[in-house]
Amino acid sequence: MKTNDLPSLLLAAKSTEGLSFADLGKLIGRDEVWVAALFYGQASASIDEAETLVKTLKLGVEVIPLLTEYPVKGLGPVVPTDPLIYRFYEIMQVYGMPLKAVIHEKFGDGIMSAIDFTLNVDKEVDPKGDRVKVTMSGKFLPYKKW
Repeated sequence: MKTNDLPSLLLAAKSTEGLSFADLGKLIGRDEVWVAALFYGQASASIDEAETLVKTLKLGVEVIPLLTEYPVKGLGPVVPTDPLIYRFYEIMQVYGMPLKAVIHEKFGDGIMSAIDFTLNVDKEVDPKGDRVKVTMSGKFLPYKKW
Protein backbone atom coordinates (compact mmCIF):
# COMPACT_ATOMS: atom_id res chain seq x y z
CA MET A 1 0.00 0.00 0.00
CA LYS A 2 1.17 3.54 -0.77
CA THR A 3 0.74 6.64 1.38
CA ASN A 4 -1.33 8.37 -1.32
CA ASP A 5 -3.86 5.47 -1.18
CA LEU A 6 -4.39 6.04 2.55
CA PRO A 7 -7.04 8.80 2.52
CA SER A 8 -9.41 6.76 0.34
CA LEU A 9 -8.92 3.66 2.47
CA LEU A 10 -9.44 5.51 5.76
CA LEU A 11 -12.48 7.46 4.54
CA ALA A 12 -14.12 4.31 3.17
CA ALA A 13 -13.53 2.47 6.46
CA LYS A 14 -14.88 5.43 8.46
CA SER A 15 -18.01 5.43 6.31
CA THR A 16 -18.44 1.66 6.56
CA GLU A 17 -18.22 1.82 10.35
CA GLY A 18 -20.61 4.80 10.49
CA LEU A 19 -18.17 6.95 12.46
CA SER A 20 -17.50 10.68 12.36
CA PHE A 21 -14.17 12.44 12.79
CA ALA A 22 -15.49 13.58 16.19
CA ASP A 23 -16.20 9.94 17.17
CA LEU A 24 -12.68 8.91 16.25
CA GLY A 25 -11.22 11.96 17.98
CA LYS A 26 -12.94 11.04 21.24
CA LEU A 27 -11.61 7.51 20.91
CA ILE A 28 -7.97 8.62 20.72
CA GLY A 29 -8.19 11.89 22.68
CA ARG A 30 -7.76 14.23 19.71
CA ASP A 31 -9.82 16.96 18.08
CA GLU A 32 -11.94 16.08 15.05
CA VAL A 33 -9.97 18.48 12.82
CA TRP A 34 -6.70 16.81 13.81
CA VAL A 35 -8.17 13.38 12.98
CA ALA A 36 -9.29 14.68 9.58
CA ALA A 37 -5.77 16.05 9.02
CA LEU A 38 -4.40 12.59 9.83
CA PHE A 39 -6.79 10.98 7.34
CA TYR A 40 -5.67 13.38 4.61
CA GLY A 41 -1.97 12.80 5.30
CA GLN A 42 -1.30 16.13 7.00
CA ALA A 43 -0.49 14.74 10.48
CA SER A 44 1.13 11.65 11.95
CA ALA A 45 -0.27 9.40 14.68
CA SER A 46 1.51 7.79 17.59
CA ILE A 47 1.74 4.00 17.52
CA ASP A 48 -1.04 3.77 20.14
CA GLU A 49 -3.31 6.12 18.18
CA ALA A 50 -2.65 4.23 14.94
CA GLU A 51 -3.30 0.85 16.54
CA THR A 52 -6.59 2.06 18.04
CA LEU A 53 -7.75 3.55 14.74
CA VAL A 54 -6.77 0.48 12.73
CA LYS A 55 -8.64 -1.80 15.15
CA THR A 56 -11.71 0.46 15.23
CA LEU A 57 -11.81 0.83 11.45
CA LYS A 58 -11.14 -2.91 10.96
CA LEU A 59 -8.06 -2.32 8.82
CA GLY A 60 -4.90 -4.38 8.47
CA VAL A 61 -1.77 -3.77 10.54
CA GLU A 62 0.06 -2.72 7.36
CA VAL A 63 -1.75 0.64 7.71
CA ILE A 64 -0.03 1.44 11.04
CA PRO A 65 3.32 2.54 9.56
CA LEU A 66 1.52 4.77 7.06
CA LEU A 67 -0.38 6.51 9.87
CA THR A 68 2.79 7.05 11.92
CA GLU A 69 5.18 8.30 9.22
CA TYR A 70 6.01 11.99 9.04
CA PRO A 71 3.99 13.52 6.20
CA VAL A 72 4.87 15.99 3.49
CA LYS A 73 2.40 18.76 4.32
CA GLY A 74 0.50 21.18 2.15
CA LEU A 75 -1.74 21.22 -0.89
CA GLY A 76 1.03 21.93 -3.37
CA PRO A 77 1.95 25.00 -5.40
CA VAL A 78 -1.29 25.38 -7.37
CA VAL A 79 -4.38 27.43 -6.56
CA PRO A 80 -6.92 25.02 -5.01
CA THR A 81 -9.91 24.21 -7.20
CA ASP A 82 -12.22 22.69 -4.59
CA PRO A 83 -14.79 25.45 -3.89
CA LEU A 84 -14.64 25.21 -0.10
CA ILE A 85 -10.83 25.14 0.04
CA TYR A 86 -10.66 27.91 -2.53
CA ARG A 87 -12.80 30.15 -0.28
CA PHE A 88 -10.10 29.99 2.40
CA TYR A 89 -7.54 30.88 -0.26
CA GLU A 90 -9.81 33.75 -1.33
CA ILE A 91 -10.22 34.90 2.28
CA MET A 92 -6.44 35.14 2.58
CA GLN A 93 -6.21 37.02 -0.73
CA VAL A 94 -8.72 39.60 0.50
CA TYR A 95 -8.04 39.68 4.26
CA GLY A 96 -4.47 38.37 4.50
CA MET A 97 -2.74 41.76 4.57
CA PRO A 98 -5.33 43.34 6.91
CA LEU A 99 -5.05 40.34 9.23
CA LYS A 100 -1.25 40.62 9.17
CA ALA A 101 -1.46 44.34 9.97
CA VAL A 102 -3.80 43.81 12.93
CA ILE A 103 -1.67 40.95 14.31
CA HIS A 104 1.45 43.14 14.03
CA GLU A 105 -0.32 46.02 15.80
CA LYS A 106 -1.32 43.75 18.68
CA PHE A 107 1.77 41.51 18.95
CA GLY A 108 4.65 43.13 17.07
CA ASP A 109 6.72 41.77 14.21
CA GLY A 110 6.29 38.01 14.02
CA ILE A 111 4.11 35.14 12.90
CA MET A 112 1.40 32.84 14.19
CA SER A 113 2.70 29.31 14.58
CA ALA A 114 1.11 26.57 12.51
CA ILE A 115 2.95 24.05 14.69
CA ASP A 116 1.83 25.19 18.16
CA PHE A 117 -1.69 25.55 16.74
CA THR A 118 -5.30 24.45 17.12
CA LEU A 119 -8.21 24.77 14.73
CA ASN A 120 -11.86 24.21 15.59
CA VAL A 121 -14.95 24.15 13.40
CA ASP A 122 -18.35 24.87 14.90
CA LYS A 123 -21.85 25.17 13.48
CA GLU A 124 -23.79 28.30 14.41
CA VAL A 125 -27.52 27.96 13.84
CA ASP A 126 -28.91 31.10 12.21
CA PRO A 127 -32.46 31.66 10.89
CA LYS A 128 -30.95 33.27 7.76
CA GLY A 129 -28.83 30.17 7.12
CA ASP A 130 -26.43 28.21 9.30
CA ARG A 131 -22.95 29.67 9.67
CA VAL A 132 -19.52 28.05 9.76
CA LYS A 133 -17.37 29.27 12.65
CA VAL A 134 -13.65 28.56 12.27
CA THR A 135 -11.43 29.35 15.25
CA MET A 136 -7.65 29.30 14.80
CA SER A 137 -5.30 29.65 17.73
CA GLY A 138 -1.57 29.72 17.19
CA LYS A 139 1.31 30.73 19.41
CA PHE A 140 2.82 34.09 18.48
CA LEU A 141 6.45 33.81 17.47
CA PRO A 142 8.31 37.15 17.32
CA TYR A 143 11.07 37.62 14.79
CA LYS A 144 14.46 37.62 16.45
CA LYS A 145 16.87 40.51 16.07
CA TRP A 146 20.59 39.87 16.17
